[in-house]
Amino acid sequence: MPRPLLDEDIRPLSEFRSNSASLIERVRKTKRPLVLTQHGRSAAVVLDVGEYERLMEKLEILQELHTSLQQIAEGNGMDSQTARKQVLQRLGR
Repeated sequence: MPRPLLDEDIRPLSEFRSNSASLIERVRKTKRPLVLTQHGRSAAVVLDVGEYERLMEKLEILQELHTSLQQIAEGNGMDSQTARKQVLQRLGR
């Protein structure tokens, strides 16, 4: 996902209320997130749906990797040949 441009992609919530359709269209076209501010502080982020889905997929992969590394560190890992044998046995092959 492209990073927001500080001079273009940070807008007050009041502007978003007034121009939501055009700002959402810009998010769709640029694929950059839009940061909304309230009382001068960041309050919310508007993302393109496709970019959000890609972000969630990456997060899920990173979480699975983290879990795997924890399991290996705890001694619960196995080599690929053993894992393959177990998978094939479960599949009945």
